[in-house]
Amino acid sequence: MGDQEDPGLSCFGSLMQTQCKRSRYNLAIPMLLRIATVADVPAIVALEGNPIARQFVGQWSEERHRATMTGGDARYYVSEASGNIDAYVILRGISEDARSIELKRIVVGVPERGLGRRILTEVIRIAFRELGAHRIFLDVFEDNGRARHLYESLGFKYEGVMRESAHRDGRWFNLHLMSMLESEYN
Repeated sequence: MGDQEDPGLSCFGSLMQTQCKRSRYNLAIPMLLRIATVADVPAIVALEGNPIARQFVGQWSEERHRATMTGGDARYYVSEASGNIDAYVILRGISEDARSIELKRIVVGVPERGLGRRILTEVIRIAFRELGAHRIFLDVFEDNGRARHLYESLGFKYEGVMRESAHRDGRWFNLHLMSMLESEYN
């Protein structure tokens, strides 16, 4: 890594390393994401159950997360920016021939601090550059304006509405389908 690179971004793409180094000062800085392990599942379930996440994210059991994580077609990532697991991501469809990867979940424990944007930027890069995706797609609750704005600001395009496709608090909700193609990725 050269001295001209931004040390805050130097860890992007270093998923297999345990730490990255600032070239100028040679100080260890934590990486943004690492591949999750089964040992991370209790922390993932705890994040999923926080009051903010419960509004917009399905609630899976530890068993369902373990089965998805070990099933061969999904990859989980976690962020430990504060020393604890602060966020997690699930990508699905990584072994599909269609090269269409679903961003199934992104959960950030404390929103509005920029961590979600940094994670999502890295996840998009991983999908296209490391996993060879042609397309990355997601669905988002119609009433989750903060997330929809973030996805749009990073280049996701609105594809349509999946009417009454999610059930929450005894009511049906619409989900917006959004995607980004490899040709749209910078």
